[in-house]
Amino acid sequence: MDAATKRELEIFACKERLLLLEGIFNAKAGHPGGSLSIAEIMAYLYNCEMNIDPKNPSMPERDRFVLSKGHAAPALYATLALKGFFPESDVKTLRKADSYLQGHPSMKCVPGVDMSTGSLGQGVSAAVGMALAAKLDNKDYRVYTVLGDGEIEEGQVWEAAMFAAAKKLDNLVVIVDNNNLQIDGTVEEVNSPYPIPEKFTAFGFNTVEIDGNNLDEIESALNAAKACKGKPTAVIAKTVKGKGVSYMENAVNWHGAAPDEERYNIAVAELTEQLKRLEGAK
Repeated sequence: MDAATKRELEIFACKERLLLLEGIFNAKAGHPGGSLSIAEIMAYLYNCEMNIDPKNPSMPERDRFVLSKGHAAPALYATLALKGFFPESDVKTLRKADSYLQGHPSMKCVPGVDMSTGSLGQGVSAAVGMALAAKLDNKDYRVYTVLGDGEIEEGQVWEAAMFAAAKKLDNLVVIVDNNNLQIDGTVEEVNSPYPIPEKFTAFGFNTVEIDGNNLDEIESALNAAKACKGKPTAVIAKTVKGKGVSYMENAVNWHGAAPDEERYNIAVAELTEQLKRLEGAK
């Protein structure tokens, strides 16, 4: 990845973090930790990887994205808004009674959302179905889905994985946000899914393990996924929960809590300083 592209993606991820936190703060509810952790993944997918058109969100040939860990909707909404699917100002209506941007994404209400998600484990199953549909219809669109590492404790995830491998869905990329924290503690403490790469490999996946906050490694993994034929790919992305906000990083209590005004202002100040440094280095 050239330096200019990397800088633009870093700027996008930083703006994404600022915008998603604005939504959560105004809602007084939401899930900041696991939304912040996937900012670089979302930035790369929507700027470099996927065939999408904000002016035509439902174009048949588009690549599909399923946020299987639907509680990270603020990250998806911020990404879609920054890409022009809907106004950025709408993000601050998150979770309001009359808003189309609810706590989990709805394909019926939100432009650019390909699947309604929320109940963990079901999103990846829908993504597998989409990938199979592409094969049956002889279409060349690809399907990407992001899961949480706590989510893969759900048995339905592994049923979907077994089916995807059996049907040789090499147009499917499953990205696991391996930030090692879920609502009740570390994933080891709750119900350890480790070793994650070996499990996906055993289920018949091409498996890649990366630093999920490193744009170069994200690019390399997704290029490897496109090059792999006859197998779906699982990208195990090791990330930092709450990435970009000092007091939220690796802190389990920020899984599903909104910051008060004082802490929100601290987060905005930190991210704004990061953004200034990035934009100044262009």
